[in-house]
Amino acid sequence: MFAIPLGDGAELCPLEPWQAEEFLAHMDRGRDFIGRYVGLPDITADLAAARHWLQVYADKTAADTGRLYGIRLDGRLVGGVLLRVFDTASGTCEAGCWLEPAASGRGLVTRAVRVVIDWAVDVRGMHRVEWLVAPENRPSVNVAKRLGMSLEGLQRENDPYRGVRQDTEIWAVLAPEWRAARAAAAAR
Repeated sequence: MFAIPLGDGAELCPLEPWQAEEFLAHMDRGRDFIGRYVGLPDITADLAAARHWLQVYADKTAADTGRLYGIRLDGRLVGGVLLRVFDTASGTCEAGCWLEPAASGRGLVTRAVRVVIDWAVDVRGMHRVEWLVAPENRPSVNVAKRLGMSLEGLQRENDPYRGVRQDTEIWAVLAPEWRAARAAAAAR
C-alpha cells in the first residue's frame, strides 16, 4: 500500500474495508468531536456499518466516482479526506474531511487535501473542486481559505442534520486558480 508523507510523522494512505476495526476505533475516539458538523459518526456506529461505509468508497474507487484516504499520525489513524463526489464527465469533484480531536490544529487536513487536489487536477483533469461546509464549522471554513478556495454562496437550511436544518457554504477552486496559486507559492 502506498503512503504519501505529509510531514511531522503524518502520512496519507488509502482507507479500505479490511481496516474497518481500526476505522471504528478511530471513529469512537472522535465520535462527539467529528459529529458536531459531519454525519460520518452517525452512519458508522458499529463494525458492520463502518465496514459497509468503507466498502461504499471501495466501490466508488472502482467505479471512478469517489476516493477515500486515511490520515495517519505516527502510524495511528486520526482522520481522513475524501472525494465524496468525483464526476469525470463534468470535471467536478467535492472534497471533504474529518479529524479526531487529538490531531486537530496541526495542519494535517490542509496538507492532505492539497495532495488530493493536486492529484484530482493534475492527474485526473478535474476543473473544479468544491468544499461544502456548515458556516459554524470554522476549522473547516479555515481549511477552505488556506487552500485558496473562494466562497461562492450559501444554501440556506438545506441540510437537515440531527433534526436541525443547517446552512451550507459552498467553497470552490478552479484548476487554473489552483495551478497559479501553487506556482506562486513555489516561486517564493
